[in-house]
Amino acid sequence: MMPKNILLIEPGYRNKYPPLGLMKLATYHGSQGRGDHVAFIKGESRETLETAWDRVYVTTLFSFEWARTAATIDFAIKAAGNQPERVFVGGIAASLMHPQFVTEPRWAGVRFIKGLLNRAPAVALQLSQEDCEFGADDLSSTPIENLPPDYSILDQVDYRYPVRDAYFGYASRGCVRKCAFCGVPKLEGDQKDTPPLSMLVEGVDRQHGQKRDLILMDNNITASPRYKEVIAEIRDLGFVPGAKLRRGDGNPLKRRVDFNQGVDARILVKSPMFLREMATICIDPLRIAFDHVGLRKVYEHSVRMAAEFGISSLSNYMLYNFMDTPEDLYERMRINIRLNEELGIRIWSFPMRYQPVDLKDRSHVGKHWNRYYLRSFQIILQATRGIVTGDPDFFSRAFGEDLTRFKELLSLPHGFIFYRNYFEKNKEGRAIRDEYQSLRCRLSASQELELISLLSSTRATQTDSAPKMGLVGLLDDHRLDPLIRKTLRFHILDTKWTSEFHGGSRAEQVLDLLDLSELPDEEICVEDAGLFEDNV
Repeated sequence: MMPKNILLIEPGYRNKYPPLGLMKLATYHGSQGRGDHVAFIKGESRETLETAWDRVYVTTLFSFEWARTAATIDFAIKAAGNQPERVFVGGIAASLMHPQFVTEPRWAGVRFIKGLLNRAPAVALQLSQEDCEFGADDLSSTPIENLPPDYSILDQVDYRYPVRDAYFGYASRGCVRKCAFCGVPKLEGDQKDTPPLSMLVEGVDRQHGQKRDLILMDNNITASPRYKEVIAEIRDLGFVPGAKLRRGDGNPLKRRVDFNQGVDARILVKSPMFLREMATICIDPLRIAFDHVGLRKVYEHSVRMAAEFGISSLSNYMLYNFMDTPEDLYERMRINIRLNEELGIRIWSFPMRYQPVDLKDRSHVGKHWNRYYLRSFQIILQATRGIVTGDPDFFSRAFGEDLTRFKELLSLPHGFIFYRNYFEKNKEGRAIRDEYQSLRCRLSASQELELISLLSSTRATQTDSAPKMGLVGLLDDHRLDPLIRKTLRFHILDTKWTSEFHGGSRAEQVLDLLDLSELPDEEICVEDAGLFEDNV
């Protein structure tokens, strides 16, 4: 049988980890599998249109990347010679938003794969023997989900994934929880075991050489009945405290294990066994989820136990914009600061904004948040590169020394937040800020509510030179309270508009003071594709 031409496409969004599903498809189709010609691109490449592709696969990730993903699917159809039946789309968004994908008229004929490729290839890919599709008779091969990934395709793109030199895999799939904010139950179902990690590591070593780290994407490894066996297997693979990898004559590389989806504090506190075992591998960092302040007791207990067993590098994801309040989020961040000081450890936190798993953009606003506060908090995170450091002085500077100051920051003009040095330390900038504060202090409680409501419902859309419409349009609306209109004048100062204001000059950005030297390079890139986009 003649080799087929296979094109793998990942949309052009920023992401931290390489596309594991496409890498496994490359193994299935490539020289170690069917022997097909496999090409991989990220985004669109006009050169690929010069080849006749027998099949095109597109992966999906974030639901809020709908527009970019849609454009990629359109391109894939064109690359397939306008034969949509040759296009296969899978991944997280395609699974969680399956109805929205399959009902899009312009994608009629495209196969949207829901869930994992954990059955025989022909079944998992929905291939038809009646239509004589190649591979339709493959009813007994190893499921594509269980194949080792093909790292060689990553060399075909210019994009460099921050986490790359690692074995990527799972020791378990699914989760015992049914959290309302999480898509895992729909995507993977109940908790279940996967093939031994040794199969993954040996397969990758054989084809692509040894990798430095072990990145496990389990959603709740502590809930696995095989937890102790998994940890023992990781030790047997050489990932013990202090482990290093030497390649040729190069310097030895420190190895690490990362359960990158986090572990469950509610299970950790049930027995010291969990963290005692975790301390026998080179875990770095240990990620413990802290999704709401109601988990405070079990979270703090887990962190203290980790410290007792010598685990000093910790990290967590902090969900916000779900059922929490700004007060809830601030308290969770402060708890980590206190634990850092008390235990002499380092906890790096990554606030992650909740978006419904089937929403096509990042427009969701939680019931206790408002659009303006979300944008303000995003601006602070932009300056800290998405990280809440354990340093108490920097934390106070970035997020406020107390809850009152934090809420004041969230309500400031965005230019004041982004160019904080200028508006706090520069004589001209400070005069502008003082004038604003004088007006703000004169607002009554009802006027404050009206101001925040206006800020949350109106965006100052901009050109490169000056803002237009939005808030600027309200400045001439004489139906508004005059004091509110005077206050709104300062809110046209946004992060991208640095033109002169009251004679002020262009201001330098604030908060590039964060010392990230203790954090691995791959941790600095947060996998939140919308963090640095003005789309709140």
